[in-house]
Amino acid sequence: MGLPVSAVYKIDQPEARQVLMDCSCAFGVFDGVHCGHRFLIESACSRARELGIASVVLTFDIDPDERFHPDRLRKLLSNGDRIDMLARQGVDAVVVLPFTEQFAGLAPCDFLEAVFAGNVPESLHVGSDIRFGARAAGTVETLRSWGARSGMHVCSCDLLQVEGGPVTATRIRRLLEKGEVAEAARLLTRPYTLHDRVVAGRGEGRDMGFRTANLIVEPTRRVLREGVYAAYAVVDGLAYKAAVSVGVSPTFKGRTDAYCEVHILDFEGDIYGQDIQVQFVHWLRPLIDFASVDELIRTVMENIAWVRENL
Repeated sequence: MGLPVSAVYKIDQPEARQVLMDCSCAFGVFDGVHCGHRFLIESACSRARELGIASVVLTFDIDPDERFHPDRLRKLLSNGDRIDMLARQGVDAVVVLPFTEQFAGLAPCDFLEAVFAGNVPESLHVGSDIRFGARAAGTVETLRSWGARSGMHVCSCDLLQVEGGPVTATRIRRLLEKGEVAEAARLLTRPYTLHDRVVAGRGEGRDMGFRTANLIVEPTRRVLREGVYAAYAVVDGLAYKAAVSVGVSPTFKGRTDAYCEVHILDFEGDIYGQDIQVQFVHWLRPLIDFASVDELIRTVMENIAWVRENL
């Protein structure tokens, strides 16, 4: 049985202000909600249990780089999935800040005044590398100085170290860019997952003997190495083995917009327009420009057989 789902509030709701007052609060973007993030959140939860106060996660509605660097941004989770996952970390509430242009332009102390508006947490738990406010000028020392005036303790956590290095979203993205999904899963403590809606595809897979569910993934979440993967597809809460092609195959270049094509083993349902999850387990091969349709079919059938026998 999983943890209960926390209440999620926008900062302008009265409940958000109430829950922030005198709480133990973890603050950050938390892209990926990886084991390093959960270490920080557990720090906030531990203090909340010790003092008998509420535990809260404070985050943004978007990744700040969506506003400042959208061309180079690559995210591990959609904003909705990130907030949903934060609400499943055992905290009492999640409070969401709108990262508007006006809000982003506030000087660090003005930013803090606008966020808390007099409803100051008992403690704020942040990573030691935090930057906030206009020009990312705010640091842990800024928080401590502001907290000393407002009665807020600041608990700064160094980055969690695993296998000789810090756990960061950047480290996980670099693993995924190389197709090293098993290594990424160890840092996420779960398989890397795409969660998207099934759209109509070319229809050629059906004729070739392997229907696919096609996903058009927004460019900011295209972090995986292109190629074919062994995976699980979760449909209506049930997990099925799947062979998945990520990226546009050279064979079909210019003929499809689908970034992810999922052949779900032993599944025949109509799921067009439905959201599914694809959990990546193992990278099988690069994309290939096949010389013939027969070669394509033979190779794909071999991939499907590998998935059936090894997952």
